[in-house]
Amino acid sequence: MPIQHAADLSDLDGFWTAPIVERAAGFAALRAESGVPWFEQPPSAFVDPGDGFYALTRLDDIATASRTPGVFRSGSGATSVADTPPEFTEFFGSMINTDDPRHARLRRIVSRGFTPRRLQDLAEVVDRTAASIVDDLVDAGECDAVETISARLPLTVICEMMGVPRSQYRFVYDRTNVILGAADPEYVPDSGDIVGALLRAGAELAELMREMGRAREATPTGDVTSALVNAEIDGERLTPDELASFFILLVVAGNETTRNAISWGLQLLTENPDQRAAWLADPDGVTPGAVEEIVRWASPVIYMRRTLSEPAVLGGTELPVDAKVALFYWAANRDPQYFTDPDRFDVRRSPNPHVGFGGPGPHFCLGAHLARREIAAVFTELLRRTPDVTVTGEPRRLRSMFINGIKHLPVAVSARGR
Repeated sequence: MPIQHAADLSDLDGFWTAPIVERAAGFAALRAESGVPWFEQPPSAFVDPGDGFYALTRLDDIATASRTPGVFRSGSGATSVADTPPEFTEFFGSMINTDDPRHARLRRIVSRGFTPRRLQDLAEVVDRTAASIVDDLVDAGECDAVETISARLPLTVICEMMGVPRSQYRFVYDRTNVILGAADPEYVPDSGDIVGALLRAGAELAELMREMGRAREATPTGDVTSALVNAEIDGERLTPDELASFFILLVVAGNETTRNAISWGLQLLTENPDQRAAWLADPDGVTPGAVEEIVRWASPVIYMRRTLSEPAVLGGTELPVDAKVALFYWAANRDPQYFTDPDRFDVRRSPNPHVGFGGPGPHFCLGAHLARREIAAVFTELLRRTPDVTVTGEPRRLRSMFINGIKHLPVAVSARGR
């Protein structure tokens, strides 16, 4: 009989939809247990979801697994604890679902799109978009922050970076909602066709990028798509399928994670007026640390999965070959061994060794620098021009154990604040 733990990480409609304070308490209880807990496989849309999984909840264990990618492998799937068909894993995960040497090859090629010079060029796009977002908030006085603020900034930056026509921005936004929100009935009302909805959304994004890739190969421009489709390292290029898969990863990971960090940041400032005051009192000094604290507290990507290529021991538990292991970044970012009063939002927290962009090692987020820049830009603009921007209702959270998402978040700014 499976061991009963203090929290059931397999319970999508219990543990994962409970209030955040209850989730934090559940993970705290799991961290306090000896060894590494094992859980049954959560319900899955796939016919054969596979065996259950071990849950890593301590920062030390997650750091160890992240630093030993030869043992804790990503090629069997990193974004789902359920086993998915290999072609599905490849299509939706790009390089985060691969291991070396292929992972290193893909990362070397796509890094051409994230050079320091190119990121510096994007700074103007980020600042211009953040200013436009706050212009609209000032004019309206209130809005759904997710669509109007949080999603708009990373969506605009990534689409402009890749050269996606503005007429396609909404198309990209809607498809990314389906891919990361497939378990949520708001995004996929037909729970019996989740796989079909995922495949359709992915195929439509892939076709958009294939068309763009063909055009940029014939007539390069200055966008990242041109850089990627024409990049050649050691005689190798991205294939059209690899380019399409990377585009799906970029728009999904780049849009959704930054979007949810910004949404949670707005919620946290409303719940913690003392932290808002501290940030307003010293914006230049506080902003870098506040961005890190938002990412730590929100932990937009809750976990990543690894599969063991050989037996290993973590937390005093022997993990067998082929075992599935979920690295719960959300839990590790509240590990009291590294974070004093971990459930508190503290814009001056230091040190802050969070793993909100993944653990140390080859799978650390390629877009971390851009995400930090976007979060800093939008909060700098909001606090400078609308210092009393406030959440006016309960956040509507995404039904997911993978993304710590907010679907809707009403905010308002007073006439005086404007």
